[in-house]
Amino acid sequence: MKAMRYWAVFTLGLAAGAVVALCYAPQTGEKTRRQLRRNWDDASDKVKDFSEDVTDQAEKIYKRSRKQVDTVVDQASKVAQKVANLV
Repeated sequence: MKAMRYWAVFTLGLAAGAVVALCYAPQTGEKTRRQLRRNWDDASDKVKDFSEDVTDQAEKIYKRSRKQVDTVVDQASKVAQKVANLV
């Protein structure tokens, strides 16, 4: 979790630095705004892709853990039935 926070802060700092650099760049305002918009769109796409990847991984982990829990419950049920038959 600390690594995720580190990369999030790093990315925000990088984006802020890029915005400041673009604002002080010697070019027209229209070109700078276009460039900022393009960069914003790129960053939005990357965040969207990252969130989709995280969601996919979370779903895989959930399905895998759910399957393991079902297996353990099934085995415990079988053991309980065997014990009940012995008594």
